[in-house]
Amino acid sequence: MRTGNPYGRDAYTTRSEVVSEDSKHLQPVAAPTTNAMTTGSLAALLKAELRGPADIVLSAAEAIDLAEAGEITFIRSVPFAAKWGASRASAALVTRGIDVPGHDAGKRALLIVPDADAAMIQILTALAPAAPPVHPGIHPSAVIDPAAKIDATASVGPLCVVGSGSVIGAGAVLKNSVSIGAQVRIGSGTVLHPGVAVGDRCTVGASCILHPGVVIGADGFGYAPGSTGAIKIPHIGNVEVGSHVEIGANSCIDRAKFGSTSIGDGTKIDNLVQIAHNCRIGRSCLICGHCGLSGSVTLGDGVILAGGVGIADNVTIGAGARVGASAGVMGDIPAGETWYGLPAMPGRDAARNYAAFRELANNLRELRRLHRAESSEP
Repeated sequence: MRTGNPYGRDAYTTRSEVVSEDSKHLQPVAAPTTNAMTTGSLAALLKAELRGPADIVLSAAEAIDLAEAGEITFIRSVPFAAKWGASRASAALVTRGIDVPGHDAGKRALLIVPDADAAMIQILTALAPAAPPVHPGIHPSAVIDPAAKIDATASVGPLCVVGSGSVIGAGAVLKNSVSIGAQVRIGSGTVLHPGVAVGDRCTVGASCILHPGVVIGADGFGYAPGSTGAIKIPHIGNVEVGSHVEIGANSCIDRAKFGSTSIGDGTKIDNLVQIAHNCRIGRSCLICGHCGLSGSVTLGDGVILAGGVGIADNVTIGAGARVGASAGVMGDIPAGETWYGLPAMPGRDAARNYAAFRELANNLRELRRLHRAESSEP
């Protein structure tokens, strides 16, 4: 079903037809413009206490060491506050309770807020360039199976492929070169960036964002020993991604051997993350870049994995637990606990071990010195 196509063409075209037809739709693209606002209007937006001029025009946000005139930065700690005197920024968000030495309220502005990090999110939203408009319809170079259903308000871009029986929901956006297998469900308002691939029978919920190169539903890594080498184990399950999930560039989520690999609502996954077959990720988890989850790992709701965490197969991490960067998790972690290290262990134990390890070389030198001193005694 292909309705509401602004291109006025059937989705099936030859390469020569695509080239000639595309040339008719090329339009000049204006460079994105950045919204500007004054310190006074920004203070009103944030309900901030303004210490300085209200008419300073701000057009961008930048780190305190790099900011120039006309830009706003943030101060969330005493070390940041100490840099304010040397910064060229015109204004700064300041977490309430932090003293900022050397501030000249006649020339620059401080906006005092409960939490500078939270306020910066509002500012970035206000200053963000307008997104290019998305037009519903199907690009003539897209290949849509006759048995697929594309909502009239969805947008399917150049060189996309949508397989048999798949459903693309209302307002969904397939940017370009997106591959959708057979019997796939893409929820309303979901955005699939260039190069995303969603395998057969997988589902992606509503209002998700999949960044370039994400692969959903590749085969799991499963092999059995055989007389002539490894025997591939079929993976006949699927992947089910909930709603309001964001998955970073080039991350991969493998289909289940049977049943489903699942990602809970509201979970956010960074770039270059590997989630293996039959993993079950809870709601509102945060998984940072370069994490690797082996088969059948379970994360409870609200788990946070810092960058580079590796988790062995069949491990369960309880709700609200946190795992530090580059940790190697070999066993279960109870809910609410913080673990780190290699192998990972409870935070207090890891801190004690790390402190002892830092002194190990000094302790060995002292032991050798004492041994030599005892050996030299008559």
